[in-house]
Amino acid sequence: MAYVVTEPCINCKYTNCAAVCPVDAFREGPNFLTIDPIECIDCDACVAECPVEAIYPDDEVPMEWEHYIDLNERLAEEWADHVINQTKEDLPDADEWAEVEDKREHLQETWD
Repeated sequence: MAYVVTEPCINCKYTNCAAVCPVDAFREGPNFLTIDPIECIDCDACVAECPVEAIYPDDEVPMEWEHYIDLNERLAEEWADHVINQTKEDLPDADEWAEVEDKREHLQETWD
């Protein structure tokens, strides 16, 4: 079982979770983080650090976000060169985006 980052992370990208990961399983995209399921050791350290409650064990992802399981795997592979293991400054509008729902269309999958 690996952990999965879900929709609440989009346009927030708080990095507290990545800083506590003991195996550098997090990958960074332009406005979203993902967890490499191969690297993840299921330690649960990241879950409590996420202020928007975006991280779930893959077998507990809410039904409306189950597609994020495959999305995390794909993006982790695409963003393999973007390992993140430290806290970075929050995105400028992160706090405003934290309360927004249905954000999938805002996910940026490629670095510009």
